[in-house]
Amino acid sequence: MNAVRMPAVAGYFYPADPVLLRDELGRMLAAVPETPDAPAPKALIVPHAGYIYSGAIAASGYARLVPAAGKIRRVVLLGPAHRVAVRGLALPAATSFASPLGEVALDQRAIEDIAALPQVVVSEAAHAPEHALEVQLPFLQTVLGEFQLLPLVVGNATTDEVAQVLERLWDGPETLIVISSDLSHYLPYDAARETDTAAVERMLRLEPGLDHEQACGAIPVNGLLALARRRGLSAELLDLRNSGDTAGDKARVVGYAALAFYAGALPQPTADERGETLLAAARNAIGERFGADPLALHNRPWMLTPGASFVTLTLDGDLRGCIGSLEAHRPLLEDVQGNAVAAAFRDPRFAPLDKHEFARVRVEVSELSRAEPLDFESESHALSLLRPHEDGLILEYGRQRGTFLPQVWESLPRPEQFLAQLKRKAGLPADFWHEDIRLSRYGVSKWKEGAHG
Repeated sequence: MNAVRMPAVAGYFYPADPVLLRDELGRMLAAVPETPDAPAPKALIVPHAGYIYSGAIAASGYARLVPAAGKIRRVVLLGPAHRVAVRGLALPAATSFASPLGEVALDQRAIEDIAALPQVVVSEAAHAPEHALEVQLPFLQTVLGEFQLLPLVVGNATTDEVAQVLERLWDGPETLIVISSDLSHYLPYDAARETDTAAVERMLRLEPGLDHEQACGAIPVNGLLALARRRGLSAELLDLRNSGDTAGDKARVVGYAALAFYAGALPQPTADERGETLLAAARNAIGERFGADPLALHNRPWMLTPGASFVTLTLDGDLRGCIGSLEAHRPLLEDVQGNAVAAAFRDPRFAPLDKHEFARVRVEVSELSRAEPLDFESESHALSLLRPHEDGLILEYGRQRGTFLPQVWESLPRPEQFLAQLKRKAGLPADFWHEDIRLSRYGVSKWKEGAHG
């Protein structure tokens, strides 16, 4: 007997009127910059809040499927159980799912393929009120047209149990995997940005181990990450925001990300292309303060990957400002733009840059690698570990902290000089030493403009 799972949150999370729903979906998808050369993803992670909050972020993922319309014939859709507790992964008793845009039949053959697995159960109660899967259906219907669905509400399950189910259903390019998950919940805006960036970094490295404070769908996400690593997939961050960026206040926010996973490695920009883009982003961020039009850089998805940067300004060969980040805590584009503005207008050593200086100033962008702690037993041992003209160095002692970029070796070429002056920068005497001093080193890729003016 045919049974239809009817919408539970239409009119609440998204419009119940099909005309209004198509219109809203069309607007969100049309707002996503085109990426004609991007391959079709094998899997997506997308958020599941009301469309006013997370629809635009989800759209950045679903827009990647448009070229695959007609080729993707089955969608395996996993999301966390919000309303009804369940052990394992729950199939519905229904034979189709409905949305205001119509019905989608379930893939009965695929259901039979996994029904015998001990972690797979049937729970209509888990599916009936669950919004995490339902809100994805109108997007899928819009971008894919005709397809079959295999929906699973994921409750208490291990990473391996989820990965086993996904492996059984993996197949070829005709099958798409979609994981429905938001990120952190109800943190203040800045704390959420930090937590969500760390979670996304882990996803991009294909490292399972997320918890429910990082992602409400941590269990299905971890299963996908484990299998993606085994199968050699690569991950791309498409969007990372929270409700404070879309439709809510910033006191208590929910985080949202869209990620795509592809078979094989993604093409990356050359070092020169990367540097050209970062320099343009830095200069334009400053220029906007003087009335320049914004630069359209949001269609370069690699810039949404979390990154740490320093932006240095020089005028007639002299330092005119330098501000940076030692740790990746926001998307690289935002980090470069923010540090450029801070170097120009908020470096406490200098007056704010004026428009006449801006025409002549030279911009340098340094992109930092992840810092690695140094293991040493004494100051002399630490000095012996330093690599002149290669290492950037972070010194920490209690609340004192300072860093030198590798570029500083040009004026302080000896390790003893380099470390002594770094101690002074951190607010310590040049000859100070204590066993609690911590040192970390990092590398940089750097690019500098030619002369301006």
